[in-house]
Amino acid sequence: QVHLVESGGGLVQPGGSLRLSCVVSGTIFSIHAMDWYRQAPGKQREWVARLSSIGNTNYADPVKGRFTISRDNAKNTLYLQMNSLKVEDTAVYYCNEGQYGSIWPWGQGTQVTVSS
Repeated sequence: QVHLVESGGGLVQPGGSLRLSCVVSGTIFSIHAMDWYRQAPGKQREWVARLSSIGNTNYADPVKGRFTISRDNAKNTLYLQMNSLKVEDTAVYYCNEGQYGSIWPWGQGTQVTVSS
């Protein structure tokens, strides 16, 4: 069974940066496209970014130009570099498979809080 462990969240001031990590086990990580999602309090989970197995990237409009998705296949790890953070980026962030629509069990997520 695939297991996802997100980490790297925390409390940061507006304009700050964080790098999130997602360690994937139980599958051949390198062959999968990967997504980041987030869920803000009282809102539905929303898609944030996608990285294909061959390195193509896509971003949701609210994060375009500020967030960068990347991966290290040797470490079975997906990253999300978040710069110029805004209060509205506050959410729990999750990763999941990116080609077939979040087919793996969700991890616990990592909380990102942007506040002054």
